Amino acid sequence: QAQLEESGGGLVQPGGSLRLSCAVSGSGFTINEMGWYRRAPGKEGELVALITGGGSTNYLESAKGRFTISRENAKNTVYLQMNSLKPEDTDVYYCYVDALTSVSIKLQFWGQGTLVTVAS
Repeated sequence: QAQLEESGGGLVQPGGSLRLSCAVSGSGFTINEMGWYRRAPGKEGELVALITGGGSTNYLESAKGRFTISRENAKNTVYLQMNSLKPEDTDVYYCYVDALTSVSIKLQFWGQGTLVTVAS
């Protein structure tokens, strides 16, 4: 099993920046894709950004040019740098990890969520 510890959420004014972090602990698996979802209560979730094991990235259309996802494999950590934040970015952000065991069983782990509020 894995534990994902998220940090970096909070309140920021429109146009401001935040950096989310998600550190993965645990053993018995190899991490492949890492990413961030967001979902507000009562709303459908959406994939904000992902980064593959090879470093390829993909972004929600509205996040392109403003958000940057990165990973530090030595620390099993994924980051989401969010710039030029808008009120519509307000949401609970969840990190996730796709992993593989030594016998090729696919696993997916989720963080507990961190609230990002963009308001003046």
